[in-house]
Amino acid sequence: MKIKKLRIKKILKKGIPLWLALLLLVNSTAVAGSLEFYIMRKNFNKNIAELSKSTKNPQELVKILEQKVLPQKGYTLAVRWNDMGKLLMESGVIDKTKYDEVFKSEPQVKGYLKYLENSSKDQMTISEKNSHFMVNTLWALGLVNKSKILDEGTIKTYGDGNHMNYASTGGWNLGVKETSRLYSSAEIIKLTAEQEEIVKKIALNIYRPCCGNHTEFPDCNHGMAALGYIQAAVKQGVSENRIYKDLLALNSFWFPQNYVEIAAFFQKQGTDWKKVDTKLALSAEYSSAQGAQRVKQSIQDVPGVNTQGGGCGA
Repeated sequence: MKIKKLRIKKILKKGIPLWLALLLLVNSTAVAGSLEFYIMRKNFNKNIAELSKSTKNPQELVKILEQKVLPQKGYTLAVRWNDMGKLLMESGVIDKTKYDEVFKSEPQVKGYLKYLENSSKDQMTISEKNSHFMVNTLWALGLVNKSKILDEGTIKTYGDGNHMNYASTGGWNLGVKETSRLYSSAEIIKLTAEQEEIVKKIALNIYRPCCGNHTEFPDCNHGMAALGYIQAAVKQGVSENRIYKDLLALNSFWFPQNYVEIAAFFQKQGTDWKKVDTKLALSAEYSSAQGAQRVKQSIQDVPGVNTQGGGCGA
């Protein structure tokens, strides 16, 4: 009885109701997991409540999170354009006429089309204004660049051997050639065998909320775009930590609703978005379709989380 009394006192100090403490002690093996869940849930509510108190309106909570996840000024990526855009045009993966047609209703993108015609030392950026342009252009890069992942990876071994049936391959219709001829056809980013392995290692750790696949299996446009960015970043000597940070920014602008929700989830645990482990946030636990759904279910009590997400079309 002495041991049980000590355990009850310890549990009650956590603010657990007496009835729950007694229930947990009936089965000692359930104490750790159940108690942890209860305390975590209590801290969730406390942290989100404290943040809510700092705003005049509960709806402002989401606005605060949106600004952290989707800064109005955008985000500067580590990769430089150099002659990447020109090489994409030369490869035939981008038909300038078709591209102009796609973006004619997005005048804010006009200033970015210059990167397809001229070499530039400018760093890439991602923002609400150019997110469509960036996903398409990086998609084109991942699709056409000669790659071991495209030639020998999961995308080749799945789907009964027909790698042109995926959204990332069959869905590309902005080139001057048939997509089957464009696939892994141009050495825009020449990687060493060692660099190919680094790309694969990083790609295996990066998921996207539109499906349950990692980037090593780039079966949709976002996966193919992420692959293209990883290849460019590795080639330019960007650190792995920075690559994860950049991919989290890209994913956030491509899937704003999901990442505001993920930010709310971490905020409820008392972790500010800027301090979240980027590799963890991009993992299957949070960034896969299944993980994103679990996050959504856990933040139903957060008011106003309702931002539009991105689709998988060109």
